[in-house]
Parts: sequence; C-alpha cells; structure tokens
Amino acid sequence: MLNITERQAGDAVVLDLEGNIIMGGGSAELRNNIRRLIQEGKEKVILNFARVKYIDSSGVGELVSSSVALSRVSGQLKLLNLPEKVEEVMALSSLLSIFEVYDDESEAVRKSPDKV
Repeated sequence: MLNITERQAGDAVVLDLEGNIIMGGGSAELRNNIRRLIQEGKEKVILNFARVKYIDSSGVGELVSSSVALSRVSGQLKLLNLPEKVEEVMALSSLLSIFEVYDDESEAVRKSPDKV
C-alpha cells in the first residue's frame, strides 16, 4: 500500500510517498495522482521517497511513464530522498541517470531544467 500526501513548495507540488510502489497498488496510485496533477495544470512535480520501503519494476515503469507524461506538457519530474534500496533498483534498471535526483528539497524546488 502507498500513502501519498500532497503539498505545495514554491512552484512545485511535492508528493510525500509512504509505503511500497509495486504492481497492483502503489504504482497505480502514483499514476492516478500524477495524471490528476497534469490535468490541473501542475507541471513541476517532486516525489519525496523518504518513507518508501520498496519499488518494483512496475513502479520504476510508472516513474518513467510519469516523467514522459510531464515532459509532454513541458513539465518535469524530480526524485527526492531516495532510500538505498530504491536507488539500487533504479540503478539496476539503468534508469537512475534519466532522472534528476536530490537529497535536499529546497534545491529540488529551486533548480529549473535547462532549456533546450
């Protein structure tokens, strides 16, 4: 099960995640929240993983899908406070390098993507 708490930080929406991002529950919950934010016109999303215990391949896939969905509306997805186990799964998936990852929330909020 995944609990998601939403809050505003500057011009970004921070989703504080707690639990597991796995097939059948957490990944669908995350997808629904990201899609709702996009529909509401919120394009800068930071996922705070500080209290996430585990992410499986469907959760990683949902991160990629959410990142693509946000980039289609000129938005961005940033990852914050990755626990060691989550970081390992992301690294094994060879996807860690495609995300902006931060340990400091204020820095994640402050940094804007490079304009192409």
